[in-house]
Amino acid sequence: MQKYSTTIRSIKEMLQGKGHDHWIMLFLFLVVIASGADLVADVAHGAAAGHVLQEAVIMFVAFLGFCWMLYSLLNSHKEIQQLYQELDSIKNMPQPSSPQLIDAKRRLGEVILLQFEQWKLSKSEQEIGNLLLKGFSLKEIATLRGTAEKTIRQQASSVYKKAGVAGRHVFSAWFIEDLL
Repeated sequence: MQKYSTTIRSIKEMLQGKGHDHWIMLFLFLVVIASGADLVADVAHGAAAGHVLQEAVIMFVAFLGFCWMLYSLLNSHKEIQQLYQELDSIKNMPQPSSPQLIDAKRRLGEVILLQFEQWKLSKSEQEIGNLLLKGFSLKEIATLRGTAEKTIRQQASSVYKKAGVAGRHVFSAWFIEDLL
């Protein structure tokens, strides 16, 4: 459970640091407002049709960009909320009552952490590795971490390379192969 809390805390901190989209959206919104005001003033003063058309196109493109970014942002927030709900449902799953099973899970977590250190995985790679072992897709990890899927794919490849395995399934099997 402590690893779960640490993972969620680091994901929330990373997401709070991502604000570039908001600034771009604010800029586009201001362009739409300024272009609209300029368009109204140009029409009122009898500006040439070509100039008015040019202003209208600029306003329309900025408006489309703003709408597209807003739509993407809302979808991202929706995906993030769904992933948090999934993580919460995992957290709220009934925990094993057997002391042997609890101890085995704790020891497996320690073994995973030690192995990550032996492979010399960075903190970021360790987080990626943990999320991969928990069954999250690359897209879900990218959404949770607020990064591009391509970045996560590169980090996962680096994890696999340092672990000396061919891919995700072999990576997961490496930890549980001898347990079964």
